[in-house]
Amino acid sequence: MAVAMGLMNLANYVYTVVAARLLGPVDFGAFSALMGVMIVLSVLSLGLQATGARRISSDPEHVNAIERVVLGVTYRGALVLGVVCLALAPLFDAVLRLDSLPTALLVSTAVVPVTIMGGQAGVLQGEQRWTPLALVYLSQGLGRFAVGIGLILVWPSEFSAFLGVAIGAWVPVLIGSLALRRPRRPAPAVTGAGAALLHEVGSSSQALLAFFALSNADILLARAVLDSGEAGLYAGGLILVKAILFLPQFVVVIAFPSMARNGSSRGTLVKSLGIAGGLGLIALVGVVVLPDLAQVFVGGSDFLGVKDSLWRFAIVGTLLSMIQVLVYSALARQHWLSIAMIWTTLVALVALSSTVDSATSLVALVAVVDGVLFVGLIAFAFLRRPATREVEALEQQRV
Repeated sequence: MAVAMGLMNLANYVYTVVAARLLGPVDFGAFSALMGVMIVLSVLSLGLQATGARRISSDPEHVNAIERVVLGVTYRGALVLGVVCLALAPLFDAVLRLDSLPTALLVSTAVVPVTIMGGQAGVLQGEQRWTPLALVYLSQGLGRFAVGIGLILVWPSEFSAFLGVAIGAWVPVLIGSLALRRPRRPAPAVTGAGAALLHEVGSSSQALLAFFALSNADILLARAVLDSGEAGLYAGGLILVKAILFLPQFVVVIAFPSMARNGSSRGTLVKSLGIAGGLGLIALVGVVVLPDLAQVFVGGSDFLGVKDSLWRFAIVGTLLSMIQVLVYSALARQHWLSIAMIWTTLVALVALSSTVDSATSLVALVAVVDGVLFVGLIAFAFLRRPATREVEALEQQRV
């Protein structure tokens, strides 16, 4: 899993860097804004994955019935979200200043496969079928890279770059479908199961929406409060943020089923935070020691305006990677107050964004805001007892 997700993130990273070099700051800024929207919209996919994995992990004896409900909700949710995004295309075009309705329409074509992939991945993760799940993740990165690079080379624009994302998103869906076609025992229908699962998906998606809204609000704010050039420079620095954020993603994927079964013990949380923080620290040291090399990886000479601030972007990426671990821990323990803290932080960031006037000042603001949130989440995670209803039930059974 670690190798597959590492290769996936590497492929996505290389694709982003190539896009930055071929598109330039202005078009790349528009592409980054679209990717920020996609990450926020992917919360339904991640909510489906978290819910499916949690339910199957905690009740493996009924995996067939749970799988059928999860996939049914997944397909319906993907269709509804696709239609909603289709209707919102003019709003995306206006808010992101794309000046291209066809580009905004691509969001609806990309969000459908991304959502389906989430439900499929949740089933595979809950069953701990790591090999097919690894192939799903790997194909997500390689599919985007292969299709997207070809399109950008033929027609360098934000439309072609995002079209590559939309087309490539169907590759992991195909692999997931093949992995889930194995023979299954007939499962009886469970009355109300779909509604109950949909409620849990809504709660999980809302929690993940808080995190991804916070982690992607800065590029949208950059487009809103900075000129196109500064917003493009900020988008270049965000390449480093996203690379560090998703570097330890395999930790969350592997640890979450255990969190769901065991109530997210503090030992598991400490280990996960240690790995995420350690990888981020290595990246930060690399940026400080080799700034010229780091500059190459965020887009080259066109993005020299953020070279002196790359260490700040590395700090933001490290903070977000550890906050992500804390968010999934909160999901496992159903600590919704942690999610309220994230929403509050997002409101504060939006309110304070009017005080910035450059890419450097914006990343400094984001680093401070994320740092305060991290301290608050850490305090809450370790001061509150890690208990859920399911954990209490298991304890009673042991007694």
